[in-house]
Amino acid sequence: MEKIWVKIQEVLFFQEGPGVRNTQYTTEGVKLLNVSNLVNGKVDLSTSDRYISKEEAYGKYKHFLCDAGDFIVASSGIKVEYIDKKMGFINETMLPLCMNTSTIRFKTLDPERLRIRYFMFYLKSQNFKNQLFRQITGSAQLNYGPSHLKKMFMPLIDISLQDDIVRKLDKIQCIIEMRQQELVKLDDLIQARFVEMFGDPIMNQKGWRVKTLGELSVQINSGNTPKGGEQVYTKKGITFFRSQNVWKDRLEMKDIAYIDEKTHASMKKSSLKHGDILMTKTGRINTVNSSLGRAALYLGEDDAANVNGHVYFIRLKPNVNNKFVLRILVSNEYRDYIRSVCVGGIDKRQLNKNHIEDFPIICPPKDMVDEYIDFVNQVNKSKLVIKNLLQIYKHQIQM
Repeated sequence: MEKIWVKIQEVLFFQEGPGVRNTQYTTEGVKLLNVSNLVNGKVDLSTSDRYISKEEAYGKYKHFLCDAGDFIVASSGIKVEYIDKKMGFINETMLPLCMNTSTIRFKTLDPERLRIRYFMFYLKSQNFKNQLFRQITGSAQLNYGPSHLKKMFMPLIDISLQDDIVRKLDKIQCIIEMRQQELVKLDDLIQARFVEMFGDPIMNQKGWRVKTLGELSVQINSGNTPKGGEQVYTKKGITFFRSQNVWKDRLEMKDIAYIDEKTHASMKKSSLKHGDILMTKTGRINTVNSSLGRAALYLGEDDAANVNGHVYFIRLKPNVNNKFVLRILVSNEYRDYIRSVCVGGIDKRQLNKNHIEDFPIICPPKDMVDEYIDFVNQVNKSKLVIKNLLQIYKHQIQM
């Protein structure tokens, strides 16, 4: 395969969105495109509700109005390794639409020299991410613009080979999306079985005995921020969980931090034990994937991990099934309950310790709980097979 390296600016037009201020937002007019609208490799306009007036959109910002076929990528606000998820294409049904800050749009200068989808797949490659890492400063926080892109290169091959690569990678992408849908269906199955057996854990129509989470626990506390902040993080050592690592029923390790033994010893009160439930303390609630009150199980070794001040750990009594309590905490019904008791402003809310201690937890008979958890374990085995396949497919798609 004959390949030449060209500067990105030689084959693509790119433009960063303007910095529209909060005072310019309206409730109608032309919708603004934000980073929050880039979800899992697609543009989803349902995740935000910001507009500017038609007068401003077609006047001051007319050069930032999107066209069908524009390829949009986030330019700040996330980690480099997540750039795959923060991109997407604009289609005709989304128009009119105006760009906003932290987004960059791309158009190919000559479609017969470069296919825009070939460029899209290139952005998912490790080669591009390595270039991006070299361009940004400080941490791996994504923050770049046209000035950085002008210094970057990409491989250019014959257009027929581009088409062939795009066809193959599109097929793999379809398989990935189907597998991801299978995972969603399995999660729905787990939730449906819960409702079938136990009903709504908040309304408790079946009249189960209820105890507070505080009564079922031996300890509920949040972690600490180490003295020195991020400066004390190390490349390896004691795993240090932050809120971005705690998701619904899973711990995300891609963006994990580490601390040394000395720092860990100074924070021994928040040293984790196998089976602790971790829950995020603060976050926004007006998003699809609300960051407040997400919960997951820590299954590592005792005292081999710690948490920062934005994460609670819940240590249950030995006779309490932590997997069952977790299923309650991650249910849709509990998500709404958490939103109702949290405190704070519009943009950011917080769960206080007393909120968590007062969480009502249904307590069905042990044999029913064990039966349900056995079912969950079997479904999770199927999920693990799918997740392993997804890792293989995602590796293949990185050109």
